[in-house]
Amino acid sequence: MEKFLLTSGFILGGLFLAAILARIAYAVSEKTAQAPLLDIVISFFTWLPWVAGGCLDGGRGVLAAVFAQFLAIQIFSHADRLIRGKKGDTLTAAQGRVLGPVRNHLALLATTPAALAFAIVRLSEILVYPLVAWLAKLPTYRQSEWVNLSRHKYDGLTGPDLLWCWYCDWMTGLWALGSEMLRNIESFWCPIRFRDDAKNRNASTDFPDVEKWVPADATLDDAVKAFEKHYDNTRENSWWGHPDRNREEK
Repeated sequence: MEKFLLTSGFILGGLFLAAILARIAYAVSEKTAQAPLLDIVISFFTWLPWVAGGCLDGGRGVLAAVFAQFLAIQIFSHADRLIRGKKGDTLTAAQGRVLGPVRNHLALLATTPAALAFAIVRLSEILVYPLVAWLAKLPTYRQSEWVNLSRHKYDGLTGPDLLWCWYCDWMTGLWALGSEMLRNIESFWCPIRFRDDAKNRNASTDFPDVEKWVPADATLDDAVKAFEKHYDNTRENSWWGHPDRNREEK
């Protein structure tokens, strides 16, 4: 137990040191809040503490890191609101009135394990997609336009409101970028509609060009002809409903 607490304390101190350094870095340059520098900053608050905990005390060290992160969330939320003050009503209070404060808080905490999934998605965007895009001539993106933080500039966000809005700010941007990348991959290699109409309707949210894909009851020859109609060597192989295709195909 003593080693668990020591590991937790060490990582908790590291988290607050990282927060101070990140604040200083942001004061020097706002690019700290944009990829790729943001990816480094986010690492110090997501997966790096787990690695540090594992190195210090194996599996128990990872649990100690998670415990330290939990404490850091609570301390930051209360300290930030205490220092900067609460300006009127808050999102947390409004959500608490709908769900109840305890249920709302537990629901927020229940979302935090997804940070691991988001970190893996982000790693794929950095390491996997660029190689695939180069090999398959897919579009590339200015990732800083997708992965960035800006909600700290919204007036009135303090404490837990600010912390969770930051989390969603990061998560929403990287997820949207991943969806855009996946549209290119899916439309290039598998532009065939599903036989399940419900799946087609559901997939159309993330794959809005699904209606342009080859019908499920068509033949492979039809799929080949449709593929050759949409792709050639004159431009990037963007998804079928991409803006650059809409301009040329009208």
